[in-house]
Amino acid sequence: MALLEIRSLSKYFGGLAAVSELDMDVSESEILGLIGPNGAGKTSVFNLISGFFPVTRGEVRFKGEAINHLKPHERAKRGIGRTFQQSVLFMGSSVFENVFTGFHMSYKTGLLQQFLHTGAARQEESAVKLETLEILDFMGMAHLNEEVAANLSHGHQRILSICVALASNPRLLLLDEPVTGMNRAETSNTIELIRQLRERGRTIVLVEHDMKAVMGLCDRIVVLNYGKKIAEGLPDEIKKNKEVIGAYLGKEGA
Repeated sequence: MALLEIRSLSKYFGGLAAVSELDMDVSESEILGLIGPNGAGKTSVFNLISGFFPVTRGEVRFKGEAINHLKPHERAKRGIGRTFQQSVLFMGSSVFENVFTGFHMSYKTGLLQQFLHTGAARQEESAVKLETLEILDFMGMAHLNEEVAANLSHGHQRILSICVALASNPRLLLLDEPVTGMNRAETSNTIELIRQLRERGRTIVLVEHDMKAVMGLCDRIVVLNYGKKIAEGLPDEIKKNKEVIGAYLGKEGA
C-alpha cells in the first residue's frame, strides 16, 4: 500500500481547474518530485493534500485512511508536514523559538498544566527543548539557535522552515521550492539534508524549479501542466519525454 494515494483529485476555482483528475501514489521512504510550469497546479496539490484547500472532487488517502474531511491541523497530527513558497517564520523570534513553537500540536499536557507550570508541564517543556536542539543540530543550524530569523540568509531561512516542519514529526514531508533562490553551495547542502531526512524514515514530495536538483535527488517525477498530469516516471524517462520537453523542460532549460 502506498503511504499517500491520490485518486481523481480535482480543484476548481469558479470554472477554472487548478487541478484536474489527478492520480498519484507516493511510496514509503520515496522522494517524489512534482514539477511543471508556473501555474501548473503544483502548490494547489500541496494545499489539497495538507487540507488548506477543500477538494472539489476526488480523494486523498494517507496511510490507507481517507482524509478529505480532516482539517490541516488534524492532518498534521497524523503525520503530514509541509513548508511553503513564502516564509511563514516568526521573523522577530529566534531560530530556537521558531522550532520550539512548531511543537505546539504535540504537547500532551493541557493549557492549565502549562499555565500552572506543573511538574509534568516542566518535564515536557524540557523534553521539547532538547528535541528542538536535536533538530537544529541535525539540520546544521545549532550555531544559529539564538539568531533572529529576520537576520538569516535566504538559504538559512529555507532550512529553518524545514526545521519547523520537522517539529511535528511528519511521516510525509511536503517541501515547496526548498532550494529556489539558493546559491550552489546552499543548494548542495540542502539536497544532502533532504537525502538524510529520507534515510531517517521520512517520505518526501517536493515542488522545485531547479531541474538539476530535481533530477539528481528524486526517485520518481510527476509532471503537471494546466492542472493535469502529463507524465510520470524515472528522472531519465522524464528528461526524454517529448511532451514534457515541449511543455516545460524546453522552456525552462533542464
